[in-house]
Amino acid sequence: MKNLILAIIAISLYSCSSKPQAPAAPPAPSLPVATIVTGNDTTFQEYPASIEGTVNVEVRPQVSGALDKVFVDEGAFVSAGQPIFKINEQPYRAALNNAIASQHAAEGAAASAQLEVDKLTPLVQNKVVSEYQLKTAKAAYDVAKANIEQAKANVNTAQINLGYTLIKAPVSGYIGRLNKKQGSLVAPADVDALTQLSDVHDVHVYFSLSEKDFVSFKEQYPGETLKDKLSKLPTVSLLLADNSTYTKQGKVDMIDGQFDKTTAAITLRASFSNPQGLLRNGNTGKIRLSLTHKDALLVPTDATIEMQDKVFVFTVGDSSKVKKEAIDIIGKSGANYLVKSGVKAGDQIVLSGIDHLQEGMVIHPEKATDKPAALAKN
Repeated sequence: MKNLILAIIAISLYSCSSKPQAPAAPPAPSLPVATIVTGNDTTFQEYPASIEGTVNVEVRPQVSGALDKVFVDEGAFVSAGQPIFKINEQPYRAALNNAIASQHAAEGAAASAQLEVDKLTPLVQNKVVSEYQLKTAKAAYDVAKANIEQAKANVNTAQINLGYTLIKAPVSGYIGRLNKKQGSLVAPADVDALTQLSDVHDVHVYFSLSEKDFVSFKEQYPGETLKDKLSKLPTVSLLLADNSTYTKQGKVDMIDGQFDKTTAAITLRASFSNPQGLLRNGNTGKIRLSLTHKDALLVPTDATIEMQDKVFVFTVGDSSKVKKEAIDIIGKSGANYLVKSGVKAGDQIVLSGIDHLQEGMVIHPEKATDKPAALAKN
């Protein structure tokens, strides 16, 4: 019994004298990493655009009158020279007849004046009448001839006005809305045109670039002048209102001569073939421009985290410690960001599990098996 008591006392003294053990540190997490390399890639920028026919004209009357006939319907295709409207011609035909009658009267007066000159000429030579009378007769004849020319001009004017009563299509294209119906009074001074006529065999697509985008646009492509650069531009795509891609590729062929002072943007034009007439004047869409980036740093979007309008990655440094780095993104291609600065080729970054990482944490790097170490374009 004595020995048992002594053993219990010894164990108690040992327990009281030993210090508590600190909890063991958690093991470093194993996370996949990859090495950043440079590569060539292409990004796309989209710009809102408006579509116009290569020829888009307003059809307006050139004489006043009642609209007697409308030969076409809205949306119809017409050929150049095809009649589309008819204005009541009766007042203009009467004016033409009156002008013709005035011409005949002027011609008769000229003939009478010529006869007077012919009669007085021998009499003056024989000194029967004075030379003054002959000069007066010749002057009257000259006035009569001038009256004939004026009458002919009036006839031509009346014929032109009569011709204006039949309005023909100036170009081939599609008829727009008919703003005036049969029986309406029309005049050249009307605010609204009779209709619009659009030739959309080819279309022009207009879009605008900001000053910053325009500087990048000029630096992107080779050439000394804008004309040289335009000739070397790749084709562009047109996205329609439903985000489908138009089947034909277009070509940028015009850059406006100056920036818009109110928007600080410059207008560019791309031309597209439209053989089936799918595009119409007034359509909207988006122009998609391709930009080629050489030796760009490609970082997977899954390897980034966004905080306070900045994008960060975690790089792996000495002793496998991670460091949060802000990156400057210049574009996106597929699942990759194209990075301008913040990291460099050869840096290792953590590919996943970054939501729980903190600055200075130690990890156990593992080479990614599902993503290649070279982050170039797939």
